[in-house]
Amino acid sequence: MAGPIAVYGASGYTGRLVAHELARRGFEFVLSGRNAERLRRVAHEVGRDVPVRAAEIDDRDGLRHALGDCAAVINCAGPFVRFGEPVVRAAVETGTHYVDTTGEQPFMQLVAERYDDPARAAEIAVVCAMGFDYVPGDMISALAGRGHEPLDELVVAYSVRGSGVTRGTLRSTLEVLKGGDLTYEEGTWRPAGRGPVRASFPFPEPLGRQAVVKYPSGEIVTVPRHLRTRKVTSLITASTVAPLPGLAPLLPVTMPAISLSLRTPLRAALSVAIGHLPEGPSEEDRERAEFTIVAVACGEDGTTGRGVVRGTDLYGLTAVSAVHGASLMAGEGYDRIGALPPAAAYDPVRFLNYLGGHGVTYELDLAPERAPAV
Repeated sequence: MAGPIAVYGASGYTGRLVAHELARRGFEFVLSGRNAERLRRVAHEVGRDVPVRAAEIDDRDGLRHALGDCAAVINCAGPFVRFGEPVVRAAVETGTHYVDTTGEQPFMQLVAERYDDPARAAEIAVVCAMGFDYVPGDMISALAGRGHEPLDELVVAYSVRGSGVTRGTLRSTLEVLKGGDLTYEEGTWRPAGRGPVRASFPFPEPLGRQAVVKYPSGEIVTVPRHLRTRKVTSLITASTVAPLPGLAPLLPVTMPAISLSLRTPLRAALSVAIGHLPEGPSEEDRERAEFTIVAVACGEDGTTGRGVVRGTDLYGLTAVSAVHGASLMAGEGYDRIGALPPAAAYDPVRFLNYLGGHGVTYELDLAPERAPAV
């Protein structure tokens, strides 16, 4: 490796999982974040003499010192729309490859628009969303679309069951729900509307056809940057978002009011309340979680490609994906530069095959008889 891998936000729930994964794979790494004492506790947890470099998020010199001799950094400190950009900037300034674990679509778009040219000038890659959201979805979309471009539409549909969430994920969700999400139609990004009021999607068995709602996922930002498509539609099962019976049908009509309320002091009050919740799911709860992601690529010539990816343990998979991505960047021969989506930063087949050792399976049908109705 060209240098150690830094973990910023290493004392948080996901950051600790990343540190343990780095230690498991035997990599040299550095722990960074705001609180030196918490970072030292993480170093003790992983059982290695790991360097600790504390740096506040607004300490530009401190961040550059933390990353200065590192080949790559994994940023785990969210909400990313509030705290992510200084770490990206420090990575560009120090010539350090960058990946993060964000699931926040507005932050992904900001990085793509603001840091592509600086990253190319620094000859580094900057890759957002290197976790469960949205590595599998972006990569299966790339594979489903191969041989069918240009596309009329790429549809990606999520089903997630049995997943607990961390405090960090909840805080990021507050940022997402307050609005500002995007849609991609007719070859351009624009502010999203309310989305489908009534829709369904045919998942593979045993899920079958499920009620779905619009999902402001990262694929809306990433897919058009590696597939030629006029439109990207992203959906998620209503039962994932509102698992209690009877709530799912209310989501489309209540979301505008929820978004408006989260632009008031209510959001700060909710963030405080989140601080009193458990930090994240137990290992047993993580292992019970499972996901299915379907990508359907509808070519302008009438051909259709379809891919399905399945897996478990969302947070564990996030740590594995982020570490693997950073290790590829830090290794000899990595030469991709710019602000890149996961499917452009790495070979999708090789990456998904690597995740196969961690419970991920995928399948492709590049010419199904008919496209699913949405």
